[in-house]
Amino acid sequence: MSNSKRFIFILLALFSLVSVHSLTLSSDISALRAFKSSVKPSSIPPNSCLATWDFTTDPCSEPRVTHFICGITCSGNRVTHITLDSQGYTGTLTPLVSRLTQLIALDLAENQFYGPIPSSLSSLPNLQQLILRVNTFSGSVPQSLTSLKSLLTLDLSRNSLSGPLPNSINSLTSLTRLDLSYNRLTGFLPKLPTNLNELAAKANSLSGPLYKSSFEGLTQLMVIELSENSFTRTLEPWFFLLPSLQQINLANNSFTSVVVLKPVNIYSQLVAINLSFNRIGGFLPANFADYPMLRSLSLSYNRFRGPIPWEYSKKNGSLQRLFLDGNFLNGSPPAGFFAGNTVISGSLGDNCLRSCPVSSELCLKSQKPASICQQAYGGKKPRS
Repeated sequence: MSNSKRFIFILLALFSLVSVHSLTLSSDISALRAFKSSVKPSSIPPNSCLATWDFTTDPCSEPRVTHFICGITCSGNRVTHITLDSQGYTGTLTPLVSRLTQLIALDLAENQFYGPIPSSLSSLPNLQQLILRVNTFSGSVPQSLTSLKSLLTLDLSRNSLSGPLPNSINSLTSLTRLDLSYNRLTGFLPKLPTNLNELAAKANSLSGPLYKSSFEGLTQLMVIELSENSFTRTLEPWFFLLPSLQQINLANNSFTSVVVLKPVNIYSQLVAINLSFNRIGGFLPANFADYPMLRSLSLSYNRFRGPIPWEYSKKNGSLQRLFLDGNFLNGSPPAGFFAGNTVISGSLGDNCLRSCPVSSELCLKSQKPASICQQAYGGKKPRS
């Protein structure tokens, strides 16, 4: 080999070594340094992912034997995923994470990050998964997050977030899963992203009625979990007729009435409804029995009165679990509940029913004293 060729070979080899050494983009490395620096060193166990973030080697170089062996994923020279293990890491989320402009997923779940969620996350145009559940983030849900057009999953559940939801949350046009449960959020439910499959905001202080405009265009929504809030007024017929809806949980709110129409679509997919522990009065909606896939109906501890609709016990009905306890229902329960081939379980106790056979699981819980029932019916003895 000539000297010139040997020189070129050495240069190429050196260039290759330099390329490996500086594989990761420098702005990504500085962002990772800032990320780790924002975590208290005392909260980083020796066997954890963050403990392997030793910047004496390149974060994206392969193979990873002793350094950066977990916690990040790269594509070429860019960091695309940060997925931390649950080790109780304590610290803040640095705004400089926004330098990771190719980031697809940021998952810090089940740790002890605190402070505000940086508004600079809006500078991550490729972000699809933002999972910050089970931490102690505080402050509001940043309005700037609604500019993340690629976001598919937003899970901020079990933190200490407060204030109203951003009015422009419907701008998250790709979002399919939204979980804000177990925070301190207040105010009305704004217009929601039209591609949502799952909405969860359990155990907050959200209030007001559920407006049809909030759910307009949500043709793919399958799960609504809004229990343990302060929603009020009437549940209107359109709510139960959302086309893809399968599960509804609105227990532990302050709804006062419910209006249910027969489903216009015989292929309604509604499987489970829970409206327990509200303030709903009037008669039980017989039309619930017309939902062909409805398996579980919970209306416990409301203010329903009058007889139990016979439709709930239809021989060819779909109901398998029925909870009506804790109301002021009177009369005798439909005989179909106690037929030999019945498959309905649940409870009819703590009402004003008569002739509820104690041999049935449905009647294990005793009925209200006659004096309470008379008072509930204006001092008159309810009809048997």
